[in-house]
Amino acid sequence: MPFEAPLTCWRESVKEEWVDYNGHMNVAYYTLIFNNAADVFYPMVGLGEAYREKTGNSTFAVEAHTCYQRGGSLGDLVEVTTQLLGFDDKRLHYFSTMTHAEEGYQMATIELLTVHVDLSQPKVVPLPDEPRRLLTELMESHKDLPVPPQVGSVIKVGPKKD
Repeated sequence: MPFEAPLTCWRESVKEEWVDYNGHMNVAYYTLIFNNAADVFYPMVGLGEAYREKTGNSTFAVEAHTCYQRGGSLGDLVEVTTQLLGFDDKRLHYFSTMTHAEEGYQMATIELLTVHVDLSQPKVVPLPDEPRRLLTELMESHKDLPVPPQVGSVIKVGPKKD
């Protein structure tokens, strides 16, 4: 089954309680929206809540990098797409982009590294066959997508090096 490239994972509108005193969506809610998208992404690759209940395994985020490009306002409909950048026996590296669903501009991105964990120990353990198969199919669909410019970015203050 070919996967969409990138995957469209989530759409929702900015709620009143998410808007801060600056009149824009607060940073915490960008994370919430990205997390809602992850809750759709993971079952697509065999690693969602049903997987955790069946196996006692799950994934934990070990690194995240969010970049904010443009603020969201009350009622804005946002959409999140996800691109698999890579995976190995124990890790997933993926990138999600939040756009204004009606106007098309990019609002924010998040780059994540997660590990596959046996919750009974907890210990990082290899992925089983079915999620690996699905991730392989997804990677095949995503292998020709350009790497987003925010991937691997570093936060710093100082002169910009070329």
